Formats: sequence, structure tokens, C-alpha cells
Amino acid sequence: MLPTTELAPGLVIPRIVTGLWQVADMERGGQLLDPVAGAGAMAAYAAEGFTAFDMADHYGSAEVITGQARAQGVALQAFTKWCPRPGPMPRDVVRAGVQRALERMRTGCIDLMQFHWWTFEHPQYLDAMAELAALRAEGLVRHLGLTNFDTAHLRVLLAQGIPVASNQVCISLLDRRALGDMSALCLTRGVRLLAYGTLGGGFLSERWLGVPEPARVDDWSKMKYRRFIDAAGGWAALQAVLRAADGIARKHGVSIANVATRWVLEQPAVAAVIVGARLGESEHRADNLALFRFSLDDEDRSWLEEAFAQTRPIPGDCGDEYRKPPFLTASGDLSHHLESLSPVYRAEPVPGRPGRLRVDSGSVWEPLAGYARAVRDGDRIDVSGTTATHGSAGVVAPEDAGAQTTFILDKISASLRSLGGSLDDVVRTRVYLREVDDWEAVARAHGRVFGDIRPSNTMLQVGALIGTGYRVEIEAEAQVSHP
Repeated sequence: MLPTTELAPGLVIPRIVTGLWQVADMERGGQLLDPVAGAGAMAAYAAEGFTAFDMADHYGSAEVITGQARAQGVALQAFTKWCPRPGPMPRDVVRAGVQRALERMRTGCIDLMQFHWWTFEHPQYLDAMAELAALRAEGLVRHLGLTNFDTAHLRVLLAQGIPVASNQVCISLLDRRALGDMSALCLTRGVRLLAYGTLGGGFLSERWLGVPEPARVDDWSKMKYRRFIDAAGGWAALQAVLRAADGIARKHGVSIANVATRWVLEQPAVAAVIVGARLGESEHRADNLALFRFSLDDEDRSWLEEAFAQTRPIPGDCGDEYRKPPFLTASGDLSHHLESLSPVYRAEPVPGRPGRLRVDSGSVWEPLAGYARAVRDGDRIDVSGTTATHGSAGVVAPEDAGAQTTFILDKISASLRSLGGSLDDVVRTRVYLREVDDWEAVARAHGRVFGDIRPSNTMLQVGALIGTGYRVEIEAEAQVSHP
């Protein structure tokens, strides 16, 4: 049987989770898989200890097949994802998303509901997670997880008191983004990582060792990880990693895939790896079991470090490939998808001032005190002093100045975009602190956003901010250099 780990209190899972994203690829021609046959394939996995399955609302009919497997008496753990379009997240919308998964999977309680959010400029992810936490308390969900959240926004949710058990992110010999700040935060706060992409869409295997770069690849998984290879330094970088992994594999009498997977499993914050399956087609259970017959030693890790030195770090933080360029996804450039999302705020003309626009965030203080969240006049945009405030939730992350800074900069970004600008246009920021000891956490959060833009900046301790719980306030000026 597979070794297990406790992902969350009371939820013990095998250290290999079977991923069902390939169901969508197998069905992309329009023909759905036979749910009975698919359930039979899942039963074969479960019989050998692979009892945990990962799916999503958009993985074709994966949830339906899982429901059929349950109906046939297969004992399994089902992790699914809810990936709604950003917008208002009232209770009925969140409940409907969970209820759909419950019905498709034929269960009264989801073992792990993982949440994905397309753009953090839309702050309603806080509402969605708060409602999911309420449904967890109601018994419809056992545990809450995230998928492709970056470190800063995981920190925001934790600072809000949301009970996050896991974050599903890409980790591999090529993609090591999660092993820095993300792992440090998770180890400190008790969040476990579920690692996908560990085999790089199959590229981290003997099949690709020493062979020429293919002119094209056809399945969605390989399309995606081909982009990761390019970002990491291209085919030569992949070959360097494969040669190192091959030497280790020969030394231990295992496969390159075993080495790649074992390396990820040995990372301290990782609870389990997710290995994809094409139900009824390709099965690698015997090979996957072999990775528990060995462990990596210092010599092995040294060989891999030498290979890593011949690669480039994948840019950004976990999940960035879905929110900003380079878009390392199967579909390539996602800018059209993100641009199709509605602006967070609505730009309105200022009466009597032709060419001047403003946006309001909905705060009761804006009309009462006579100011706007942001104003555009010609090519100039000024954003008012902004705090970490969100709707009925009130103050966001009241004990964490760094998390407040992240949330504030998201609001500033949303204000700029609603007026036709972006963070790239910012030329000055002013930061006001309640406590001087918060300066470094705030500076690091500011640097995460503006590290390449580098606007002029002033940071001041003001001793007190208006309102309870606010640790930081930020204002911004931007000069739009495009139409």
C-alpha cells in the first residue's frame, strides 16, 4: 500500500494523488467517456492504494465518473476545484457551486474543496472563501484548499482567519518556485502543498532523454509544459536535468519519473504529488510505487543542483502563469481571457469637467467626505489613500501589515485598470504606517508588486490611522503612457 500523510486533521491521504485533468483532454472531441468504464478504471487504482483523486468543475466529466465510482462502491477520497468567474460571491452563488459538485460526485460532503481565482484585483475571493468556510461548518465540505494561489494572497487569507488546509501548485525539477517563500509560509502556518506538474507533462522521463526537440506536441498537458521548458532555458536545459535524473535513476534502479517525483515528495512542505492518469488508456501504478523503494542522498541532490544551475528559474510566484505573462498554459496567451473580465469599478464622468473620470469603490465615506477612490484627468491618474477595507468584512488582515499592503495594492491596481491605466503607469507611491516596526513587511509587499516598475516612493510613520485595525495606508500617482 502507499505511504500516507495527514493533509488536515482527520484527512489522511496517500502520498500519490491521481489527477483526472486528462479527462478533459480525452473528451475534447466532444465524445464523453463512458462513466461506468471510467469508474472501473478508478476502482483498479483504488484497489492498489491509489484512493485519492483530484478533479475540478472543468475537468470534463471527471466529477460524474467519480460519482459513478462511488455508486459502484469504490472507497475513495475526492478532491475537486471550484473555479468561478470573478464577480460578486453571495452565499447562493457559492452554495450553488458546491451543490453542483456534490450532486455530480454523489456525495453529501466533499473531502477537499479547492478554490481558484483568476485575478486578485477582484476582492470577492475573500467573500467566496468566507462562504466556503461557512459551508464547511455546515458539514458540506470537510476541508478547504486553494489552487494556484501565490504566497502573498495565501497570506491574506490566513490573516483573515480562513481555515486553509492546502494549496495546489506546480512543483518539478524544472519549476521550483514553491520552494522559497511559499514553502516557508506553509511550514510556519501548517498549510500543506499538493504538487502537480511533477513530471512536466511527461517530459521528465526516459522517452525524452537525448532525443531532438519535437516540432510539435498535441495533448494539452504537453503543450503547457513545453512552455515551462522554454521558460526554464529550452531543450538544452531539460536535457541537463534529464541526464542528472538518469544517473540517479540508474544508481537506484528506478525510472527518471521516480527520481523526479521522489525529489518533489522530499520537499518539507509537500504532502503529496498529483500524478495524472488517462483512465482506461495509460496506467503507471507499478512504476509509481517504485519511488517508495529508495530515497535521494547527498550525492543525488548535488547532481541535481549542478543541473539546476544550467536552467533559468521560472519567473514569478506560484500561479502567476494564469494571471500574468509569460502565460505558461496549454492555451498560451491568456490576456484575452483576463481582459474580458469586467472591471472591478465603473468609471464615470465628473459633472462639468469634460475629459475627467472617476471611480468609487462603494465606501460610504466617499460621497460623505466628497472624494473618489481614483480620478483620471487626461493622462494622469491619482488614487486616494487606500486602506485594507472590503465590504461587510470590514478591515482585512488587521494583524498583518504585509497582507494589508497586498490587498491595498490590489485595490489600487483595480482602480487604475478601471480608468484605463495599470500598475506599470505608477510614478509615485506614498506609504503611511501606524507602527514603524511594520516597515519591512510593507516594503517587501510593495517590492513584490513594484520591483520592476520602481516608482518614486515615500514611507512615513504617522503614529495613527483613522479607523480601528488599519496598519498601513497607500496612495498612488500614475502617468498613462498609452491610449
